[in-house]
Amino acid sequence: MSDLFSPIEPPEMASARPLADRLRPRTLAEITGQEHLTGEDGALTRMIASGSLGSMIFWGPPGTGKTTVARLLSGEAGLAFEQISAIFSGVADLKKVFDSARARRMSGRQTLLFVDEIHRFNRAQQDSFLPVMEDGTVILVGATTENPSFELNAALLSRARVLTFKPHDEASLEELLKRAEQAEGKPLPLDEDARASLLRMADGDGRAVLTLAEEVWRAARRDEIFDATALQDIVQRRAPVYDKGQDGHYNLISALHKSVRGSDPDAALYYLCRMFDAGEDPLYIGRRLVRMAVEDIGLADPQALVICNAAKNAYDYLGSPEGELALAEACIYVATAPKSNAVYTAYKSAMRAAKENGSLLPPKHILNAPTKLMKGEGYGEGYRYDHDEPDAFSGQDYFPEKMGRKTFYDPPERGFERELRKRLEWWAKLRRERNS
Repeated sequence: MSDLFSPIEPPEMASARPLADRLRPRTLAEITGQEHLTGEDGALTRMIASGSLGSMIFWGPPGTGKTTVARLLSGEAGLAFEQISAIFSGVADLKKVFDSARARRMSGRQTLLFVDEIHRFNRAQQDSFLPVMEDGTVILVGATTENPSFELNAALLSRARVLTFKPHDEASLEELLKRAEQAEGKPLPLDEDARASLLRMADGDGRAVLTLAEEVWRAARRDEIFDATALQDIVQRRAPVYDKGQDGHYNLISALHKSVRGSDPDAALYYLCRMFDAGEDPLYIGRRLVRMAVEDIGLADPQALVICNAAKNAYDYLGSPEGELALAEACIYVATAPKSNAVYTAYKSAMRAAKENGSLLPPKHILNAPTKLMKGEGYGEGYRYDHDEPDAFSGQDYFPEKMGRKTFYDPPERGFERELRKRLEWWAKLRRERNS
């Protein structure tokens, strides 16, 4: 935080700062893409109007303005601003910050403490915020790109309001580009297609779109205009926002699984390719396709499990990029296959019954009796050999006597062929409607 003893930045150094830093909004009204928070009826706007701020968690992807909004909030509310990062700070740093905040409070000024990447603090470190939040020493504003429900303590979440920052849409990214052009005093040297491509490359990240624009200006010669192909050669390609261990990973695999379950091969293939493009391990996807085959298709089409296993093995054998096609084939197969979760629900019901009923002895008539003692106890008595019965079916009761007869597996009423034909007819009709 700047103070009276901070060095004054020379004008030439100020102009050398990155474009994204120079164009940081100076008021909440200048924030783009977060109208649900900073607009006229936004949550933060109402909070400031009430004259009372509470602790908050800002949750959203990179480049959506979390740090900037926190700074502006402190200014609007007349609070001292302290910023730390969970990446570089430890317990000793937190203690110093808390002591400074207590000293300010004694002089009548409250502190807004902004903690970047707050999810990187461990549980004990997160708990250390609780006393200073409760007694009003600090108003905590934590920023995280990860789902707070999974990454933050329940006690911390119960004392803070979670506000979601959305990725920038095309309109707000375009607004940032216009501001950049005004600040630079010149238009971006891009044709219409290249400009649209640059917006897509930013992937909802405001900082990224300004950084990409800056790279374009650096690369352009006098009177040169870049098309989309030249743009990609200049700035290369920004990796999609996707963390294989966190929310992006779980969101996409959930979307893939539900698209398969909903029998939409186009959407399923799209999410499959999204995951491939982002660098997901194809064998992980192969294992998930096997899971879909047994959970959502089961005996409605037993071949689905065979095909998914074969696709996983084919990728393991072929490697990339040829192996991905086998997984794509399996993905389309399971998406268009008839669906039944009868095996899945039967397994869960049977497992629940096994846990609830304890170690019940099976009925004696189906137990082997290799000794005279066991025969004397009635083991094997009255057992009927099914192969000797009419239609090879005896109809005996195989459940423990104390448990009684149970039904777990309820197979689909229609046969595989009829269900498959119905599903394909339905899908063909839906495709015709979409294309009309």
